[in-house]
Amino acid sequence: MNRKDFVRTSGLATAGLMLGTVTNVFAKDDRPKVRIGLIGVGARGIGHLDLLMRRDDVDLVAICEVEPRALENAKNYIAKNNKKMPLIFSESNDAWKKMYEINGGLDAVVIATPWELHTPMILGALKAGIKYVGTEVVLGITLQDHWDVVRAAEKYNAHVMMLENVCYRRDVMAVLNMVRQGLFGELIHLQGGYQHDLREVKFNDGIHTYGHGVEFGEKGYSEAHWRTNHSVTRNGDLYPTHGIGPIAHYININRGNRFTSLCSFSSKSRGLHNHIVKLGGPNHPNASVKFKLGDVVTTSINCANGETILLQHDTDLPRPYTLGFRVQGTEGLWMDVANSIYIQDKSNNNDQWDVARQWLDKYDHPLWARWSKETAGAGHGGMDFFVIHALVESIKNKVATPMDVYDAAAWSAITPLSEQSIANGNKTVEFPDFTDGKWAERKPVFALTDAF
Repeated sequence: MNRKDFVRTSGLATAGLMLGTVTNVFAKDDRPKVRIGLIGVGARGIGHLDLLMRRDDVDLVAICEVEPRALENAKNYIAKNNKKMPLIFSESNDAWKKMYEINGGLDAVVIATPWELHTPMILGALKAGIKYVGTEVVLGITLQDHWDVVRAAEKYNAHVMMLENVCYRRDVMAVLNMVRQGLFGELIHLQGGYQHDLREVKFNDGIHTYGHGVEFGEKGYSEAHWRTNHSVTRNGDLYPTHGIGPIAHYININRGNRFTSLCSFSSKSRGLHNHIVKLGGPNHPNASVKFKLGDVVTTSINCANGETILLQHDTDLPRPYTLGFRVQGTEGLWMDVANSIYIQDKSNNNDQWDVARQWLDKYDHPLWARWSKETAGAGHGGMDFFVIHALVESIKNKVATPMDVYDAAAWSAITPLSEQSIANGNKTVEFPDFTDGKWAERKPVFALTDAF
């Protein structure tokens, strides 16, 4: 299905309109299996392990994991599913370097490790001749990290895809479909963020993955072992990509548009301290820790085509999960918190919200219409299927990934730029152009068909 056909038919897309079936895509052909290595099989990586093992077109050649409990869980999972045990690399913190040197090489590596390891592991993969890298968020810690990855991908003619699963959330993709068909008119303002109570992710008892205590760092397990320290030493939007990824697709960032400037503000920090005192008592050693991260970080971004964006990072206070999406144009808007859509002259009643579902069902994206059965059991409501599917299909077809290194850099660079803005008294900072001007001529490619 080409882009013209997609735009014409996607508003009424059903399985009957698709070009083929799931079994056709996964049917064996003459092409060799895609050889993939996986680094990190902890709470996030185990999901990627499952998705890679499901595919007949993938050979999971190797896994690297230095945490004994996570590695044992992964090995048990592989054995339970009667799959061939991949090569194991676990002898040291640099074991991933040896994985890159295995006989026969790797077509791709998937990285699901602590944030600070992403940049060196990506750069190592590219230098080793691996042409495709799928990395969990974020791309790097410093702004220089982002430039280093971009330049390396260009130098080695390789592809770096951020595995940002929210870009594939079903309602998010239906709204993308509506945006492309002009239902909202010309887009004016967009909002999103990461608004998710992570206190039981940032603290545990050193045994359970989530909660049951207020330990972190050396005494914490899983994400509490490494992630919480970022809240101690850093103040900025530490996790922008869930919100900005879908927004970037709506307004064609890096493909006819770009971010031009950014300004961030941070509230005071109370949530993590109060959590420790409430569960561990005022005399617990961690009650004296000073957390630098503000409870709510708000970032405003300007764009070359005149849109404004508001992002919020809110992970340390009690609140139900929401990403706070708002897509507003000259003809209407969508707000996910309210589960509401209003389209001028098309909604049921003038100046009254419609329940979003009636619109989202009508404009279900063809990717979901085609692949919904394959998403069953995949993490995060099926979203995780699509990021792995896109990576594998890109490799098989020897094409660029639908979310590329420039996307990864632009989305992830919000973190160090927001830190810089806050540290300098909330000053507006210039947003770097990682494409070196190519954004003006590049065309949208994400989810233009029902393939991947």
